[in-house]
Amino acid sequence: MSTPLLDHLYRRAGFGLTVAERQALAERNYRDLVESVLVFDPNAADVDAFIGTPGYVNISTTGPFMPNTNISHARQRWLFRMVHSPAPLQEKMALIWHEHFATAFSKIAGLYNAVDATRLLAAKPSTDPVGQQGQIELFRQYGLGNFSDLLLKVAQDPAMLVWLDGETNTKTNPQENFGRELMELFTIGVANYVETDVYAAARVFSGWNLRITGTQGAGTAVFAFAYQANQHETSAKDFSFSIYGRGSSKPNEIPARTASEGLQDGLDLIHALAFHPETATRLASKFWTWFVSETESPDPAFVDNIASVYLSNGTNIRAVLRAVLNSPQFQDASAAFQRYSWPAEFVVRALKEVGYLGFSVNDALTPLVNMGQQLFEPPNVGGWPLGQAWFSTAGMLARMNFASQLATNQKFALLAASRAFGATPDALIGFARDSLRTPTPLPDETAALEAYLASGGPWTGSDAQLLVKAPGLFHLLTGSAEFQFV
Repeated sequence: MSTPLLDHLYRRAGFGLTVAERQALAERNYRDLVESVLVFDPNAADVDAFIGTPGYVNISTTGPFMPNTNISHARQRWLFRMVHSPAPLQEKMALIWHEHFATAFSKIAGLYNAVDATRLLAAKPSTDPVGQQGQIELFRQYGLGNFSDLLLKVAQDPAMLVWLDGETNTKTNPQENFGRELMELFTIGVANYVETDVYAAARVFSGWNLRITGTQGAGTAVFAFAYQANQHETSAKDFSFSIYGRGSSKPNEIPARTASEGLQDGLDLIHALAFHPETATRLASKFWTWFVSETESPDPAFVDNIASVYLSNGTNIRAVLRAVLNSPQFQDASAAFQRYSWPAEFVVRALKEVGYLGFSVNDALTPLVNMGQQLFEPPNVGGWPLGQAWFSTAGMLARMNFASQLATNQKFALLAASRAFGATPDALIGFARDSLRTPTPLPDETAALEAYLASGGPWTGSDAQLLVKAPGLFHLLTGSAEFQFV
């Protein structure tokens, strides 16, 4: 298959490719590659056992590595997985759902403690003493399944219950935050519900609370969803949209139920919202932005097709992504480099394409904050501002500084790799551009790179010259405007 299409697929459905990964995949046809991206063994995708071993990007700690209970370690673990997972789409969708269902560490830590806040967001059940599952692990498990199932799991997720105040939702004081965001941000969108729906939704989820057992802060407490029947408001709830469809005599009304049966209220509302045509259309438009283009408005034919696939496949996200990645709009050459890279995408792609041996992902954590994206800390319920909003003066300076930091760290590896291309400045520029898979340059950009290589004396291609100029070239290209697109 064509190398540009291969790179395009793995920039969007992953975080780019190393040279070795690209060579291993180059002979496979496109549809087979799409299937291999979509369908994977979750056990084989777990690369945590390689953390701290030679040949992989480093992590840094002052004591034991504890990603279940230390948020800095959790951030390192996630970056490590983004770099090395053989199932990159699993990590990409976890990142996308983290933005969509934005939940921040700081609020949970403020209400409880930092250890349990980390567990609620990042704990891996197989390595947690009581099997606590963090929200990101939930996204890994359910992120490519049915959206209706994911939505229910999120509604009952302890981190979400704390984040949107579900643990305080009682029949005498219904809490509106989750019901509002369920409709406004997670499903149908702000134009498709009215204010009375928010209060009805709050009553629907009254009694959807949090149970905590064990000692908090010790890493062994159990945080779990609990339906408390005595806190459920049992009267009928009316909505401005259909809950049950045409076969019901009152399609817009969730009926009065006994407290013991009240859990069904929430199940019915979540199902109705997941299968609502506006949810299908809204998610289809988001998949355009996430995977096809941020510089062009969504193609109505694409949105209609993806919404149809979503509904006809029972809200299955894997089926949706299969249609997205095989669509003519995604494969069109004009779609390449038409999405602004998120800071996490920029950092991981740079590690994969510049190099990472001897580099610690810990050294990317502060640069990521300066770029505007701290993992596990979206700024509010709406997630991070996307697109051009990433590129403030400070954010772009942070990207350029990280490019310099990484290229300097990798200077000896870049020297070794560039020797075969050191005969002429043009050959070295070609090698760097090929390594970084940048779009076709404008003439003045190439002229500027040639001027950089010409500065300091005649070109000789010596090791001494390459040791300075090769990492400098990679710094300039990785920090360039064109590298900020995926």
